[in-house]
Amino acid sequence: MLRLKTRPQYQAALAGKTLSRTAHFVLQGCALPHTTSAEQPQGQERAQALFSCVDIWLGAMVPKRWAKRAATRNLIKRQIYTLSAAHAHAFAQGAHVVRLRSSFGTQGFPSASSDALKLAVRQELLQLFAASARVPQPEVAA
Repeated sequence: MLRLKTRPQYQAALAGKTLSRTAHFVLQGCALPHTTSAEQPQGQERAQALFSCVDIWLGAMVPKRWAKRAATRNLIKRQIYTLSAAHAHAFAQGAHVVRLRSSFGTQGFPSASSDALKLAVRQELLQLFAASARVPQPEVAA
């Protein structure tokens, strides 16, 4: 599993369809072209230029709007990357982005990186990955 690094890579993954959604997270993804033929449409040539190989690519977006403290953002990103590596079988080859779409309330969490927050994030990410395994993966148009 490779990590998304550049803005165009993230934009390509976000342009894909929504694969699964939970209360706080959404998983979006797009398929990558499987052939290296010279007769590919322009969009597939662009995808090959963005992604060096056809593999599972993953990125995490945790905006300050939904997680104010850096410790919380880092905790969520660590959980995303750790759990996605453990559940790589749930992903099809392509580019995927796990995006935080709402904040975790501060009521049940005593600190920015508490064990309770870790557990809540972990449980919800497991639900997200389980739901994405049941959804048909995006296809590449020929």
